[in-house]
Amino acid sequence: MHNAELPSADIETIVVGGGIVGLAAARSLSARGVEVMLIERHDRTGTETSSRNSEVIHAGLYYPHDSLRSRLCVAGREQLYRFAAENGVAVNRCGKLVVATSKEDLPDLERIAQRARANGVCDIAMLDQVAAQILEPEVACIAAIHSPSTGVIDSHGLITALEGHLTANGGSIVLSTELTSIALQSDGVYAVTTRSTDSSVDSAIAQTTITTKNLVLAAGLAASEVGAMLKQGWRNGYVCPTMYLAKGHYFTLAARAPFSRLIYPVPTGAWLGIHLTLDIAGQAKFGPDLTWIDSLDYAFEDKDGERRSRFATEIRRYWPNLPADALQPGYTGIRPKIYAKGEPPADFAIHGPATHGRDRLVALYGIESPGLTSSLAIGDYVADMLLGPSRI
Repeated sequence: MHNAELPSADIETIVVGGGIVGLAAARSLSARGVEVMLIERHDRTGTETSSRNSEVIHAGLYYPHDSLRSRLCVAGREQLYRFAAENGVAVNRCGKLVVATSKEDLPDLERIAQRARANGVCDIAMLDQVAAQILEPEVACIAAIHSPSTGVIDSHGLITALEGHLTANGGSIVLSTELTSIALQSDGVYAVTTRSTDSSVDSAIAQTTITTKNLVLAAGLAASEVGAMLKQGWRNGYVCPTMYLAKGHYFTLAARAPFSRLIYPVPTGAWLGIHLTLDIAGQAKFGPDLTWIDSLDYAFEDKDGERRSRFATEIRRYWPNLPADALQPGYTGIRPKIYAKGEPPADFAIHGPATHGRDRLVALYGIESPGLTSSLAIGDYVADMLLGPSRI
């Protein structure tokens, strides 16, 4: 059933979730003339995964060829650089080194280079120790990949710019509003029930039901919970992916780091290791580590300095001159993974009617790294699923 054949609804499209990916999807839809309302359970957008990460614009080195991760990362990277330039969002295309610190790392380093080229990342260069240390004299390695397309972005500035685009296109953002149920009515539109999370709102009017023709579920850490709310359930035997929460800690550096590029060790499995990144101001931070957790918990945990000690050991593999006691507790972030500890990493899950059997609904799960880099491309991908390929 096409939208034109449906009875009227209160709003044409609702996007659930005000992280960077939800904002990007709402922006892309509104840019095509679609009426969009974005609802966010917190009192600000981008308060969860979007603002608790490394703020890295990834080149697309690591992800399996032709996966959504690789395709949307490579496309989204250039979109993001252009968007930042056009909208005054601070960005630094500083590049990064992926470093091998032992002979055992060399086969994996070569595999990363091969995968990167297969993904269309054609500007990387393989460096020996001398060449790497010409770029970064303080780095310790025996070989490295130089990725000049990697950079960092001001994620808060990006959020503000996406909000501005959405509202300029006539879209609206409704904060402190939590989704509680989804029902598909007999007339083919979705009835979305929400409640206010603002304690000052009278409980008698805190709950609201609104109808929509199109629905995008971009709820991040709550994606599986939200996906399970559809009262009629899904078709085609579809089951929402299970969410697993992975917590990462970041330490900051008391002094200025002697690096102008990001430094990443050769990754271990699905984890990219304790890497050095720089924020827009050039301040260094290290992380994240990886701890599987059962519920949302942003506390910074470092009992007896054990975590700091582990970080220092890992960092000194590629920066032996890390000063003693230079690491300071920074912040934590939580990633929405759709694979469990010990399982191979899963691709982005962006499910439309062909997957779950429900018309005019797109649900996103497991949008972790490189979700920030891919965000604008994901937004276009979602819009294409709902509306067909853009002719703009």
